[in-house]
Amino acid sequence: MSVLSGKGALVTGGSRGIGRAVVERLVADGADVAFSYRADAERAGRVAEETGALPVRADQARKEDLERLFGEAEKRLPGIDIVVMNAAEVGRGLIAEASEETYEQVFAVNARAMFLAVRWAAGVMRDGGRIINVSTLNTAIAAPGVGLYAASKAAAEQFVKVAARELGGRGITANTVSPGATDTDMLHAGNSPEALAQVPAFTALGRIGRPDDIASVIAFLAGPDGRWITGQNILATGGMIL
Repeated sequence: MSVLSGKGALVTGGSRGIGRAVVERLVADGADVAFSYRADAERAGRVAEETGALPVRADQARKEDLERLFGEAEKRLPGIDIVVMNAAEVGRGLIAEASEETYEQVFAVNARAMFLAVRWAAGVMRDGGRIINVSTLNTAIAAPGVGLYAASKAAAEQFVKVAARELGGRGITANTVSPGATDTDMLHAGNSPEALAQVPAFTALGRIGRPDDIASVIAFLAGPDGRWITGQNILATGGMIL
């Protein structure tokens, strides 16, 4: 029997990159999976066709979209056992030049959505469930241009840490996974080829991460072997921080 047989999982931002790898891995491990996507219905359709997962169009910045996503997950999954909050907004730019509109957008996607997800999960998740937040190495390493992103992700990390305390009595774990440089569209959009070529030299394992590297860590936390880990931030960076 697959380790996640009978479990229901929701993954946000599941049509590409890390999110897609998570959908693929959780399905392979036996879970029934629903995932959100924001705009690319064609790509989401391919993921659904290849995995059997349920695609739901939802913009994580919109509260009503999240509420509809949560409702679809409740209706279509056998139960809510795993919630992986992966979708993110980077909002690159210097703090001195950032607009309040950009602040609102980035914090809505990265922080408010995490709050709403934890609040929802607290009410519907079955005992022994798993809440997993996908964050970023940038909450540990400050870098110019990612102030809004790092701050909003740090807020999400704190929601998860407190949830670990509040929900632990039901056997529900809540953890963060913080990837380092991972080969995704987001990484390539925000970095020059020259900068990316230097990454392996700063990584103990000598390469850029792959989405399935991160999905494997998330699958571990989502599965039965992750039952004794909660309130943690696992740096899945290949050794960029030692």
